Amino acid sequence: MQIALFVGPLLVLIGAFMGQPMDLDFNNFELISVVVAVLVANSISADGKSNWLEGTLLLATYVVIGLSFYFHPVIEGIG
Repeated sequence: MQIALFVGPLLVLIGAFMGQPMDLDFNNFELISVVVAVLVANSISADGKSNWLEGTLLLATYVVIGLSFYFHPVIEGIG
């Protein structure tokens, strides 16, 4: 919560200062990726214990999300 309330607005202000505007208008693909990451992290940390397999699952989730962003087609004019 602290990151969302501090870093988000700070990045908007820094981006405006540097001439690279950043708005907080995310597309559906980005929102779904964040929701999936939150759901997986929540399900892993729900019991309060962890092991190597759960850590591997988290790493695999983030690798899949990163690869999906890398291979996701960029369509100009649609955001």
